Formats: sequence, C-alpha cells, structure tokens
Amino acid sequence: MTDHSLPQATEGVIKFRLDFHPALPPASAIITELNAWRTLLYRLALTGRHPRRYGGLAYGNVSQRETQDRFFISGTQTAHKERLTVKDYCLVLDFDLQGNWIRAEGPIRPSSEALTHAAIYAANAGAKSVLHVHSPEIWEWHRSLGIPATRIDIAYGTPEMARAIQEAMLEGDAPIICMRGHQDGVIAFGRSAEEATLCLVQHLGRAFGLASPD
Repeated sequence: MTDHSLPQATEGVIKFRLDFHPALPPASAIITELNAWRTLLYRLALTGRHPRRYGGLAYGNVSQRETQDRFFISGTQTAHKERLTVKDYCLVLDFDLQGNWIRAEGPIRPSSEALTHAAIYAANAGAKSVLHVHSPEIWEWHRSLGIPATRIDIAYGTPEMARAIQEAMLEGDAPIICMRGHQDGVIAFGRSAEEATLCLVQHLGRAFGLASPD
C-alpha cells in the first residue's frame, strides 16, 4: 500500500511530497562502507543530537548512489543513533526536483533532506555519496574557507534549496557547500563516502585553525 503521509522527523519536517512503499531493508553489504563513515561523523558530532543545539533535535543524514537516479539514504528519525543498521536506510527510487516529489521504499521513510541529496546526484554524475552534517565552525567560517553558500532565505528540504545547491556546485573548487538557510548545515559529496568525509574533516580542521585565538 502506498503511503502519502508527511511524518514529523526529529531532524526536520519533510517538505516534499512523498510516495512511500514499505519494503525490506537493503542488503547489509550495500551500505557497510557508507555506514562506517557515518559512524565517524557521529563521533565527530557532525551528526547526532545535543541537548543545547537546535532545540534538542537530531541532525545529519547520509546517502549513497545505487544507479543514475536511485540512491540509498538514512531514514528520518535516525540521526540520534550512534550506529545505524540496514533497517535505518531506504532506497529512493525516483524524484522530481521541480515537482517537489520523491518515491521511495524500505523499512523507513527517507530523511527530510532527501531532495537536496537528489539534486546533487542529478547535477553531478561523478557523485557517489552525499553527506549532510551540521558544523558551526565550517558554517561560520565558510567565506574564509572559500566554500560556496546558498542564500539565507532558502529553507532546507525545498525545491528552492535543491536548485540553490546545484547552482552552488558550479562556484567552488571543493565538493562542499554551506546551507546558509539551514543553521550550521553543510553538504559534502564525492566519489565515495570516504572521499566526502575526508573533505569535511579537512575543512573542519581549517575552520578550527581560523577560530583559534592568536
């Protein structure tokens, strides 16, 4: 049975139209590498939940391309977990950026940021993994770090954000983007989850250096 409901998510409310079909989780081998790097992001506090940040709401999500238009993504209400299992991932089968629509299947509904992930996969055939994290340091110092940014009036999870992300991809040399309309929100992508994670860590280190007193 198709479920067209728009559920609440701890990392945000799903703002796109969702055509969701309950299904079995992906095979564990498919998401093993992605999940390992996602655990590192959690331990670096780039994803997770903190009582003094964002009203105690969880934040962050990760994805991995399967085919040209399909990708696995961590599910809604999973960002607070240190370790995810296959039951915490679903498969996005199709999407329409202009129509603000996603079709997905799995044991859990997709993250509220799934449309942003879809925009990157649609714009860059070489992108195999997308990581959405929250980093106050990178976010604050993005200009000094040379990181392109979306406008502050563009909200997460919307067609406007998806288009803005695609435009920002044309501006920077590194595969990393600051989401100014999404507090501390940062997107990184690469040919693998490892490559995208290393990009984040490199920029985080540089941000720490800029934030350190003389």
